[in-house]
Formats: sequence, C-alpha cells, structure tokens
Amino acid sequence: MSAEEEKTPLLDPEDNPELQGCGGSVMCNPNRLGHRLLMLMFMCLLGFGNYYCYDQPAALEQEIQDVMEVNTAQFELLYSLYSYPNVVLSVFGGFLIDRVTGLRWGAILFGTIITIGHAVFALGAQVNSFLWMEIGRFIFGLGGENLAVVQNAYAVSWFKDRELNMAFGLQLSIARLGSTVNMLSSEKAYFAALNGLHVGRPQAIGFALWIGVMFCAMSLGAAFVLFFFDKRRTRILGLKEHGSGEKVRVRDVKDFPLSLWLIFFICVAYYVTIFPFISLGTVFFQDKYDLSSSEAHVVDSLVYLISLGGAFVFGIVVDKVGLNLTWVIVSILGTIASHGLMAFTFITPYVGQILMGTMYSLLACALWPMVAQVMPEHQLGTAYGIMQAIQNLGLAVVAYAAGIIVDAKGYLVLEVFFLVWLCLALLCAILLYMVNAASGGKLNLTTKERDAMKEREKRRLAEQEGVTSVSEQKLAAPITDMSTSQESMDSASGSQPGDLPRSRLNRVSVQADPPHVSLD
Repeated sequence: MSAEEEKTPLLDPEDNPELQGCGGSVMCNPNRLGHRLLMLMFMCLLGFGNYYCYDQPAALEQEIQDVMEVNTAQFELLYSLYSYPNVVLSVFGGFLIDRVTGLRWGAILFGTIITIGHAVFALGAQVNSFLWMEIGRFIFGLGGENLAVVQNAYAVSWFKDRELNMAFGLQLSIARLGSTVNMLSSEKAYFAALNGLHVGRPQAIGFALWIGVMFCAMSLGAAFVLFFFDKRRTRILGLKEHGSGEKVRVRDVKDFPLSLWLIFFICVAYYVTIFPFISLGTVFFQDKYDLSSSEAHVVDSLVYLISLGGAFVFGIVVDKVGLNLTWVIVSILGTIASHGLMAFTFITPYVGQILMGTMYSLLACALWPMVAQVMPEHQLGTAYGIMQAIQNLGLAVVAYAAGIIVDAKGYLVLEVFFLVWLCLALLCAILLYMVNAASGGKLNLTTKERDAMKEREKRRLAEQEGVTSVSEQKLAAPITDMSTSQESMDSASGSQPGDLPRSRLNRVSVQADPPHVSLD
C-alpha cells in the first residue's frame, strides 16, 4: 500500500457508509454508538483512580489526625496542597494538551503523575512522615486536575453534538463510584491491616493507601487503551489530529465571552460547598447527630452514592430536554436547602445528604457541557483548564479556611460560610441567565430548539457553499463565442471590451465571500 493510500480515510464522516467485516460491527465502527460507549467506559476508568484517591484522606480523617497528631486545619492542608498547584497547572495543562501533547499523550503523562504522587503519599504514611504525605499529595495534584481536563476533552471529541450530557453524566457516575468505594472501604482496609496483619497504625494507613495506588495504575492502563482507539478513529474517519486545528494563544483568554467567565464563577462558588464539606463530614455527623464512625462514613458517602446513578440518569434527561441553565439554577437552590437543613435543624442527615447528592449530580450534567456550547473545540482544553484552575483556587483557600473555622468556631459557622458561597453561585447563575437571554439564549434552549438551530446553520452553510461552487465554475469557464459576440455588441454600443465580464467578476467576488460566523 502506498503512502498516499495509507493516509486516505477508510470512512468518510459525511457519507457515513458501513465498514465491512469486524470493522463494521457495532463495537468496532467508530461511528456506531456501541463503539463510542465502549470508549466511554475507558474514559470513565481514566478518572476512576483519581477520584478514588482524592478523598482517601477524608475516609481516613480520624485515623490520620490521631496517628500523625495534626489538627483539622493541618489535615485540610492535604486538600489545599492538591489544589494549589492546579491554580496554575490546570491552565498550563490545558494549553499543553491543545498545543503540545494532545489528548493521548496528555492522558498517559498525567496518569503517570497521579500514580507516582499517590505512591509517595502512601509511603509517607507507612514511614509515619506527614511531611512526605504532604509532598506526595502535592505531586498527586500536579496530575489530578489535568487528567480531568483530558477526560472532559475526550468526551467532547467523541460525543459533541450527540450524547454529550449523557457522556458527562456517566463519567461523573463512575468517578463517584470511585469516591464511594473509597469512602466505604478505606477504613475497613485500615482495620483489616491493623487487626488481621497485626501491623502498626502508620503501616495500616499505608496499606489502605496502596490500594489507591493500584486504582491509579488501572487508570493509567485506560489511558493507553484510549491512545490506541482514538488514533484508530482519527485514521478511519480522516479526522484532524487533536491539537492540529486552529492556533491557540494564551492571550485568547482575554477574548473569552462573559458567559464563560460566569460559568467559571458558578463552578467555583458551588463546588467549594461540596468537597470541603465531604472532607470534614464524617466527624461532623458524629458530633452533631451522635452517629457511629461506620454510619457517619455511610452518610458522608451518600452524595457520591447518589451521583453514582443519578448523574447518568440526569445526563440522559438533560440530553433529551435541554434547558441546561435552568437545571443549574434548580441545583443551586436545592443545595441551599440541603445545607440549610443540616445547619439549622436536627432532621436526620440522610435527608440533607440525599438532596445534596441529587442536586450535585444534576448540576454537573448541566454545567460542564455548557463550556462546549460557548467555545470552539480547539480551545476547549484551555477553557476547561482555566475552569479547573479557578475551581482549584477556590477549593485550596476554602478547604484550609474550613479547617480553621471548625477549630475556632465549630460546624454551625462553617455551614453559614457554605451558604454564603451558594448565594454567590445563585447570583452568578441569575446574571448568566440575563446575559444569555440578551445574546440569543443559546445556553437555555430546549433540545428541539438546539437541533433546529443546527439544521438552519447547516442549510445556510450548504447554500453558501453552493453559491461559491457555482461562482467558481463561472470564473473558471473559458471565454468562447459568447464572449466574442459580447465584444461585438460592446463595440457597436460604444462600450469598452470586457466591461460586462468585469462587472460579473465583481458580483461573483461578493457572493463568494462567506459571512463571519460567531462561535459565541
């Protein structure tokens, strides 16, 4: 086979013919839903280890504080150390993905980093060194959020304009499966090592953490699988390589639309009321509701447990219904109610946690896909990177502040602190609703309205291409007897030869110039 034949796409993405043999089967054809869902499974596994390990400190909060002899603020520093480097590196990582590594190598790079980082974290616990645990957590943070950026960009690449909300929802579900498995099993692994293997308490913590290292290695394996199949898809469909599209410049950030910045602020103001709360939730439920350690872990894991199935269901609902922005506002209002119940009443915490898990799942399915609705695909890595950076800045500051508040004032003041952040998120969401309405309402369209808008755009572009094609044919046509006849007519009428052809050329050049299409 020649080099040119090797580069020829096997499947035209526009004509979408069927491949023959195994390549044409549901599970092998990149254009078929079955194959895309198979790849979605590996995209989900890509983030499983990251999310399992992110909240391992929360699952072992009491044990780490007792064995390492640290207070709540020092314990929360483990979360801040994860988040601080990502204030810069999420942006750099997104830019790196867009311009240098691409999705495939980026996934392998960041998967390797989280595996090494959590291994150092586990080793630090095993040798009873909180300093090494902090170093390992910092290294883990260097890759964790960037891996999430890669995961989001992979989903957009494979599912944009199709089942994107469902893809984001399922990714969140499997990610939260990792978080839930961690919350329910890490303490059990600790006691199994302590009582079954008869090791010391630091070694028992290390044993539980090494299980997380194995899950990180599994995520790294998923990155290699995606590398192979994404490259295969690019070759078969004749797609552009990731990062080979339009040039991405850092200064483009200043041109990001206001709607995108409001999405960023909603993200940070909302998520700082979820993750720091969960990291401190086990002790909170024990203190306020007098729950046992095991029951407190179950209650604390309910947010992740609900999102395990809820995110997938809500993803499908948002795909079918649309109205992303409306669902975001509903989610924020529901989370305000959840924190309010746990702050000011003694109603069983199961009610508040189930409500929080439901609203958290709904918001994630509606909020994150909105970035792809306001940004071109070649800038999505950078946009998601900045979103992660702002989120991590908020999480780093708020997590440490939450520890200080608990040590100094208690959990009631902490809940009021979270409610203030949620009110800010609601204010930004309302402002986004107004900005969106003023600019055409793209973020809050129903699915039918969005599909109709896409069809109108396709028809307009097709008509424009048709006009351009006809114009080019006219320009390329040789001047024959008709032009000679026309010159004779011009001479008879006193006109200069060629006046009419020049007039026709001017009209054609206007028609052939396509109008600018705004991506915002």
